[in-house]
Amino acid sequence: MAEALVEYKNLHTYFETDRGVVKAVNGVSFRVRERETVCVVGESGCGKSVTALSLMRLIQSPPGKIVRGEILYKGKNLLHEDEDSIRAMSGNEISMIFQEPMTSLNPVFRVGDQIAETLILHNRLSKREAHARAVELIRLVDIPRAEEIYKAYPHQLSGGMRQRIMTAMALSCSPRLLIADEPTTALDVTIQAQILELIRQMKRRLGMTVMLITHDLGVVAEMADYVVVLYGGRVMEEGPVHAIFKHPRHPYTVGLLRSKPVMGRRQDKLYAIPGQVPSLIDLPDSCYFSFRCDKCMNSCRSGFPPLVEVGREHRVACRLYTGGGGAS
Repeated sequence: MAEALVEYKNLHTYFETDRGVVKAVNGVSFRVRERETVCVVGESGCGKSVTALSLMRLIQSPPGKIVRGEILYKGKNLLHEDEDSIRAMSGNEISMIFQEPMTSLNPVFRVGDQIAETLILHNRLSKREAHARAVELIRLVDIPRAEEIYKAYPHQLSGGMRQRIMTAMALSCSPRLLIADEPTTALDVTIQAQILELIRQMKRRLGMTVMLITHDLGVVAEMADYVVVLYGGRVMEEGPVHAIFKHPRHPYTVGLLRSKPVMGRRQDKLYAIPGQVPSLIDLPDSCYFSFRCDKCMNSCRSGFPPLVEVGREHRVACRLYTGGGGAS
C-alpha cells in the first residue's frame, strides 16, 4: 500500500464575520496517498476549497485563520513552516489549479510571461530558457499556435484555453502533488472531458498525486481512486471509489448519489435532498445531517459521531454504524 503523501489531522479553519465565526472546516481528517487521485466531494459551502487552500497556506488572515490541527506533507507539519519555506515548496512540490482562471491569471500580463515567471522563480531559468519552456508547456496542454498564444492576454482566450494555461502553470515545475479545485466549472462538456484527460495524462507522465475538489459525481466516478465526502466542514464518509458508489453507507452519500441523473432511467423529476445545509456559524451539537436525514435516530442528536470502519479502508461517521437508540 502506498504511503501517505498528505495527512490532514483534525483541521479547523474558521472565518471571523460580523454575524459570528464561520466554521468552514471543523475537524477534517483524511489521507492522500502517493500517486493516487483523491476526490473531495460535497455540496457548495461544505469546506472543500478551504480544505485545499489550508494546505497551500492561502487562507487570507483576517478574516480566516487555521485554528488548530495538523497538515502533514511527507511527515512535515506545514502549519509550522515559515512563509519562505511554503513559498519555495509551492510550485516545486505542491501546485494548484484554481477554480476560476480569469481571476487567477493577471489580466495585464501576457499568459506566456506568467508561465515563464514561475519557471524563473522556482527553476532559476534564464529569460530565454523560461520563454522556450513556457512555449513547450503551452503545446503540452494541447493549445495550438503556442508562440502566438504565449503573447495573448487572458481576456483574449476562451474559458477552456485559460484553464489549460492555468494547468500549464501548475505543471511547469513538475510538482509531486497537484491540487485541482473545480477545474471544469463553467466549461462545456467537451472541454471538461479534455481538461480531465489532460490531468490524467500528466499524472501518468509525471507520477503525480492528485487531490481533486469537485461537486460533480460524474467527475468523481471517472477520476477518483479514493473519495472523501464532506458536509458542514466534516468528513461524513471516505473510501475507495468503488465502495462509495456501490455500497454507500452514510445517508448523505446515498442522497448525493440519488441526485445524479442516470442515462436510460426514466425520471419524472430529479431527486433533491430535502432541507437546507446548516449554518456554519451555528452548528448543532449533533450529526450535522440529522435534520435532513430520513434515518435519523435519537442518538443522532447527541454529539457528532466518530468515523468508524465499515469495510476495507471504508469509514463512515454515522450512528447507524456506531450503535445507538431508536428512531426519533
